Amino acid sequence: MMVCEWKTFSTDSETYTLETFEEVAGDEFEAMMFKENEEIPAYIWTVNYCIIVKKSTKLFTDISFEKIPRNPVCE
Repeated sequence: MMVCEWKTFSTDSETYTLETFEEVAGDEFEAMMFKENEEIPAYIWTVNYCIIVKKSTKLFTDISFEKIPRNPVCE
């Protein structure tokens, strides 16, 4: 499901508000996509990046962000 408004989500150790996410990503939020029955988004789009949200679970559920540049400039 594609969402164009921020939805706060949490892991076992962190709650991601719009302000927290934009500080971590270093960019402005545009949209997010949730896979079926998931509480954490799979992808988050910002002005300059498409961010893949990778879940990892050991003792606690945690996530990491992989930033992929959008609209690369080729000269």
